[in-house]
Amino acid sequence: MKIPIEISARHVHLSREHVEKLFGKNYKLKKLKDLSQPGQFAAKEIVTLINGKNKIENVRILGPERSKTQAELSTTDARHLKLNLPLKLSGDIKNTPGMILKNTKNNKALKLTKGVMIAQRHLHCSLNQAKKLKIKNNQIVKIKVLGKRGLIFNRVSVRVSPLY
Repeated sequence: MKIPIEISARHVHLSREHVEKLFGKNYKLKKLKDLSQPGQFAAKEIVTLINGKNKIENVRILGPERSKTQAELSTTDARHLKLNLPLKLSGDIKNTPGMILKNTKNNKALKLTKGVMIAQRHLHCSLNQAKKLKIKNNQIVKIKVLGKRGLIFNRVSVRVSPLY
């Protein structure tokens, strides 16, 4: 069975509280485009990530809002920002560092005390796909990519969604 493989670039998930701190009271994120996971979208809004003198501009916010704010970055991003980031599953912000998020359009900023990480590789699949592949939510699998430049991804966490 084939499941699409996608790359998730650096992005931020915001809580309701932090959406309002950065964009204003009762502000609603505006959808730029849908993502492959049902109900998920890339928002029109962007922020700048700041750690000391280092920053990364134009970082996309993904919706909908989450219960906790988090920023998912690459290893290269972490080096640029001079952050020692843990490898974590999205949503697990325990023992993660923070940074500053800034909306440069209105100059509002917030200081995160935690929530910045390198996201562990993961596979999103539907309940039906999981049944066919005989895999379960949070199971760790290997994924083989075929082709001239084939490779094997080790230690991929399965994320089964009932929304597919």
